[in-house]
Amino acid sequence: MDDELLPIGRFARLAGLSVGALRHYDELDLLRPADVDRSSGYRRYRRDQLETARSIARLRELELPLDEIREVLAADDPAERARRLAAHRARIEARTYRLQRVLHHVTQLSKGEPIVSRPPVAPDLDEATRRALAVGLFNYTWTLLENPDRTPAQNDEMIHAAHASRYHWGEVGEAVNLARGEWQVSRVYAVLGRGEPAVYHARRCLEINEANPSGREDWDLGSAYEALARAHGVAGERAASDEWRVRATAELERIADAEDRQVLEQDLATLP
Repeated sequence: MDDELLPIGRFARLAGLSVGALRHYDELDLLRPADVDRSSGYRRYRRDQLETARSIARLRELELPLDEIREVLAADDPAERARRLAAHRARIEARTYRLQRVLHHVTQLSKGEPIVSRPPVAPDLDEATRRALAVGLFNYTWTLLENPDRTPAQNDEMIHAAHASRYHWGEVGEAVNLARGEWQVSRVYAVLGRGEPAVYHARRCLEINEANPSGREDWDLGSAYEALARAHGVAGERAASDEWRVRATAELERIADAEDRQVLEQDLATLP
């Protein structure tokens, strides 16, 4: 329904933003929730706020600062909006000097250097580009996961997008990004009913979290347990699934923030 209020976790996934980002945008008065429960503090949003949220996500992908995003979205005058975007474009152009290295190599080739002096390698992407790809593909995977009418081709696309996001995080991310990437890959396979790869990637999620306790948040370990419960359930391994469900449920009391706790509770409620 159009007037349905969405909990922050579901709204974040549909918008391609994190729960933490939505809280931050609320604090900055950039994107206020439609309703905040007085007793629990849970934030809820209207579906018609998704366009604004997605616009913010898109502009952040384009590296526009938050204060500039506020001004761009608030600008009623198209000329003013164009002026601000043009100023950002100028800043981006200033970074293109890195292409001087490419120009140097092309010049060397034009002077007779062999075109292939070593085996071909993947394109040399800068860190910002890799990070944007990792985030964008992660969010796109969620868009496909939320689509109940996926075609077989979209199922394949969802698998490839999740793996590609995890690959780029492996190049530029921290351990927590890798673990969450493994979590999403496991969720994709679980949704598609493929138990073996779902279990494998859920285990990798847990292994990375356990090896890097200082970098994770208080809900990451519970999410890893939830992924293992879901994956073993899909694989038909009921005893293992129940064991991990119990461990994930026990983690709820260790999650300080009510909204983070709610996200895990909702995931546990959908276990097979």
